[in-house]
Amino acid sequence: MTFDAVVIGLGAMGSAAVASLARRGCRVIGIERYAPGHDRGSSHGATRIIRLGYFEHPSYVPLLRAAYPLWHDLAAKSGLPLMHVTGIVEIGAPDSELVAGTLRSSRLHGLAHEVLDAADVMRRFPAFRVPAGCVGVFQPEGGFLRAEQAIHAQLALARDAGAQLRLGENVVAIEPRGAGVRVVTQNGAIDAGCAIVAAGPWVKSVLPGLPAPIRVTRQVLGWFAPHDRALFAPGRFPVFLLQNQDGVFYGFPDDGESGVKVAKHHHADESVDPDRCSRDVTAADEAMIRAVLAAHLPAADGGRLAAVTCLYTMTPDGDFIIDRLPGHDAIIVASPCSGHGFKFAPVIGEILADLALAGSTSHDISRFALGRFA
Repeated sequence: MTFDAVVIGLGAMGSAAVASLARRGCRVIGIERYAPGHDRGSSHGATRIIRLGYFEHPSYVPLLRAAYPLWHDLAAKSGLPLMHVTGIVEIGAPDSELVAGTLRSSRLHGLAHEVLDAADVMRRFPAFRVPAGCVGVFQPEGGFLRAEQAIHAQLALARDAGAQLRLGENVVAIEPRGAGVRVVTQNGAIDAGCAIVAAGPWVKSVLPGLPAPIRVTRQVLGWFAPHDRALFAPGRFPVFLLQNQDGVFYGFPDDGESGVKVAKHHHADESVDPDRCSRDVTAADEAMIRAVLAAHLPAADGGRLAAVTCLYTMTPDGDFIIDRLPGHDAIIVASPCSGHGFKFAPVIGEILADLALAGSTSHDISRFALGRFA
């Protein structure tokens, strides 16, 4: 059987793409080398932040506006509480990349937000310790997503719509074949009209000729027992981003079971091989995260309840890649996401389906073109 499309990698982006293609009546097959929601890539760790005021660049905001209703639709169709709106506060010096960037996006796109001085932040959210001179930008529409549940929901809907899924299968090669492609796995060959490669940290393994200077970095996520759990309950404590002299940190409310999740964005910025990197969380890893607890969230600086590693797949400019492989129009690349992609998954799934079936999309993805690396 020849498929219309084959999707390689069923993490956040791949699961959304295969679901979108299947909903449109496409003969689609998805391939995942591990199990959905596995802990070796970039799409696990229980939760991911979603926010509208985007400090990275204002051009992401229209995609986020498109993603929000798609997340609500996925939650409704799956019957799962995938999205939780808690508000988000972003804290730092007024001229910091985080605060200045968030305000730029919020003002340009007319997003609801408040600017709070340090005292106001601590009055509203008493768990924080904020130095004088810093500010907090509060956005009521921020919140978090349930990561693994979202992937399982996308794949369940894809199956229901007729998609075939092959799990625990590794792609060995992608070969252009006429106007389409042949995808070779350890179990044989699959012919398709196009291939969507959403392989995250393994994108260069699948596409060794990808003309992009990317690197994979190791991240650490930690969950900590708060000294005063009430301070961190949803409704009293928001999702947060915080930039200080050590970098950007982020965290989530306590759900009453797992503790307060906190991590440092980019962690040690350590380049790794995704197949050989250490999955152990060291005392040095924990100390890097605890630094922000001691300085800004002392009531969360209790015992470590859990910790895991994950991976970022980084471009030099921190932007995504969504484009056709040069010289091979039947191969579409949807990676890497540079550590901030999960929240966009359903709209990127729609974009990839557009590219596969119509050859273009109404969404502006010019920022994500491979040609910028030429």
